[in-house]
Amino acid sequence: MKEFLSKAKLEKSIVNQAFGDFKVYPESIFVKNGAIVAMARNDQEKFLIISAPAGNELFDAFDGKNIASLKKAPLNAINAAVLRRYFPWTTPISLRDRKTTIGCGDRLGLASAGHIAAIRQFQATPVLAQQSIRELDMTGRTYRQVVDDTVFLVFQTGFQDGYGADGDHLKKISDIDVALAADMPMITLDLSDVMLAAAGDWDQKQVDEAFAQLDKVECKRVMDSYLGKKFGHGSAEFEMTAEIIRRCTVMYGKALDFGKTVYDHLKSKRGNKFDLEISIDETTSPTLPSHHYFIARELNFRGVEFTSLAPRFIGEFQKAIDYIGDLAEFDRQFKVHADISKAYGGYKISVHSGSDKFAVYPTVGSMTDMRLHLKTAGTSWLEAVRVISRRDPVLYRKIHKKALASFNDMLRLYHITADITKIGDVDKMADADLPALLEMAEARQLLHITYGPILKDPELRPLFFAAMHKFEDDYTCTIEKHFEKHLRLLGVPEK
Repeated sequence: MKEFLSKAKLEKSIVNQAFGDFKVYPESIFVKNGAIVAMARNDQEKFLIISAPAGNELFDAFDGKNIASLKKAPLNAINAAVLRRYFPWTTPISLRDRKTTIGCGDRLGLASAGHIAAIRQFQATPVLAQQSIRELDMTGRTYRQVVDDTVFLVFQTGFQDGYGADGDHLKKISDIDVALAADMPMITLDLSDVMLAAAGDWDQKQVDEAFAQLDKVECKRVMDSYLGKKFGHGSAEFEMTAEIIRRCTVMYGKALDFGKTVYDHLKSKRGNKFDLEISIDETTSPTLPSHHYFIARELNFRGVEFTSLAPRFIGEFQKAIDYIGDLAEFDRQFKVHADISKAYGGYKISVHSGSDKFAVYPTVGSMTDMRLHLKTAGTSWLEAVRVISRRDPVLYRKIHKKALASFNDMLRLYHITADITKIGDVDKMADADLPALLEMAEARQLLHITYGPILKDPELRPLFFAAMHKFEDDYTCTIEKHFEKHLRLLGVPEK
């Protein structure tokens, strides 16, 4: 490392003539196979710098421009693959053996340095690359780009403790294969399209008629397996009645069969090196504890090894704001969900739309004994907007106005209850008052759901990313502080 730093000083004047002044990220300096590799940045971009003797294999593997005996390598797919090959710890891994995992969705490909700075202090593992198909469409990215962006930031920070990558809310095997091809070992299987959620609101006659149409042998099996079974204690105890069993079979049977198909597919592709999360949270009605019990046992019956399961919890888990609902009732029901997970496989309870739900974090952490997965995404985007509101008020006002213009369109994709008429006119606000909007529920939700139109806007996009590059240190510190709050309130033990 000393050799690299002294060499960099000697040759910096040569590099500066072509690329301007630059700085090296100190945690990214590594010696490998006779070459020294580090991440650097100037006022316009980030890049890799490689130093090695002539003919060095690693030096030659990187795509880039030679300057004296140094190479400037851009952050592209070729060089991300080189990092994964020579520095395997930059590749995402299965986290099925990690107790506490935190999904750190990064819609910008810029937040992982802050996530890592926070997570390094705690006994938890991050899922740094996490995107849904909807988010890819909104941001104009691919799964390959999502993972590659994370690889570079993991290398930049020298983070070698392992991290996950999640193809989030996937519904089709064809989409799952795209995520797997991009080195994403975690698949969140969204069963909303194959489960018959509407049956949750049917009267019993409709349910019984639908149940009668199913395979008779299967109907007898589920009745013999569950009728009269009880779970829980006291007021939280439930009994599996014939009516509940029929409704669960009608609602979930086909979806659980598909879960088995996906599990077998993942196993054929990756052996045991994957994490399957089962998501049943994309419904309008909460997942009853009796239904969770049925789903967990039926997955076990089918031989599906799943790392985590995401129920739809009681109350409102709306984007960007704290929990809305009866906290006492949440605690009562959540304990049953946690107890079911402990009794039937010890899988993690996964909390979706989990960012900023500070009111329920103590319950979530304590009742799961920290065996949990917390999924966040939009909060890191909002922290980027927060930084811009502090540092570039002119740009913030442009972003805010684009959000207002796009709000009604985005309501077709996101469920929120924000009354945006409560937000003042940003043109009449002082610059110093703009950051306070990021503390206002209505403004947070407005900005949260309109990230797609903002990032796709041909005028705003380059301005936004130029600002984020300029204010990189501020963003990293802001993300670190924000995620520290999440982890502390969850009760994650410090290292």
